[in-house]
Formats: sequence, C-alpha cells, structure tokens
Amino acid sequence: MSTTAVSGTSAASTSSTSTSATSSTDASDRFLKLLVTQMQNQDPLNPMDNAQVTSQMAQINTVTGIDKLNTTVTTLSSNLTQMQLLQGASLVGHAVLLEGNQLAYNSTTGKAGGGYELASAATKVQIDIVNSAGTVVDSITQTGKAAGRQSFDWTPPSGTDTSNLKFKITATSNNTAVKSTPLMTDLVEAVNTTDGNLTLELSNSGSTAYSKVKAIS
Repeated sequence: MSTTAVSGTSAASTSSTSTSATSSTDASDRFLKLLVTQMQNQDPLNPMDNAQVTSQMAQINTVTGIDKLNTTVTTLSSNLTQMQLLQGASLVGHAVLLEGNQLAYNSTTGKAGGGYELASAATKVQIDIVNSAGTVVDSITQTGKAAGRQSFDWTPPSGTDTSNLKFKITATSNNTAVKSTPLMTDLVEAVNTTDGNLTLELSNSGSTAYSKVKAIS
C-alpha cells in the first residue's frame, strides 16, 4: 500500500516563529540597555548629540526589522513546503514520464513501451531493445518523425525475458545523426520533501526530484 511521507508540522513552525520572536525581543532589549548605559555614563562635557542617538535608534529598528523579515520568510517557506507536499500526494499511484531508458513492460497487455525526444526531425529512428547483459534482443524502426516528443510500443517475441530491459535510440536525418533523449515511465509510490524540494519515490527509479518529471498520466 502506498504511503505519503510528510516532513515538518505546524507545531514545529509555530515553535520556530515563537523562538524567532523571542530572539528579536531579546536583541532589542539588549540594545536599549546598552544605549541607556552609554547615555548614563557619557562625558557631561561632551554629551551625545541628537544625531548620534537617532543613528543608534535607527540601527536597532533596522536589526529588528530584518529579524522580523527573516521570521516571515521562514514561515512562508514552511507553508509553501507543506502545500507542495499536499499537492504532490495526489500523484501517488500515477505514472510519470521522465528522462531514462528503462523499458516499461505491462504484463496485462503483453506489451512494453517507452519514448524519446528529438532535437530535430528524423527520417529514421532505430530503437534497440537491450537486456541486462547489454545484448540487443530486438529492434524497432520508425520513419518520418518530427522534432519533439515521440513514443513507441513493443511486443516481446515469445520466450523473451522481460525483466530489466532497456532501450537505445539512434536517430538520423538522411544519414546525419539527430540528437535524441530517451524517455521512460515510472510509477509514483510516495512523495516527500528534501531540503524544501518536492521529491517523488518512484517504483523503479527511487527518489527523484519532481522537477525532472516531464509529464503525468
């Protein structure tokens, strides 16, 4: 059964905010005490002028303002992370498309499939199906493919071991190589956050950054 990993709680966020607020108050108190002490012990013949007092008061206001701003940013970041986690939870059980060359075999249909992305149009695309030993077990040829994202289906010959199969794309345009990027599908089993970034736990690929997902089905 799929589980959704959740990091961070509202209680932790509240505690962090409270701690920051206390820190800001303590800093203000210390600064004011130092200023009062300085004024009490100043040279009567050369007292601090209004400009000096105003300058130091402006400094305490600046420090306090920056501290409050940091607290606000931290709170917003925590809230954003929690929102991402809730949105990501809806992906559990869905298939996603990402860069990779692992062949997705469907035992129900008896077919396997994958995809690729072409930098430019190709007159011929050869797709080699490779087993775990690196041996080509079958090949598919497609022609007249436009630039962009493409897909393919493959029916394994009888007796083919369908575990750990991968594929290799070779695209050309009138015998000139065309850059291609292999694309694979994987199943989302859980979501979590790592350093504030949404991470998907995929069936075959393990922990993968959400930013690497190109499509969701």
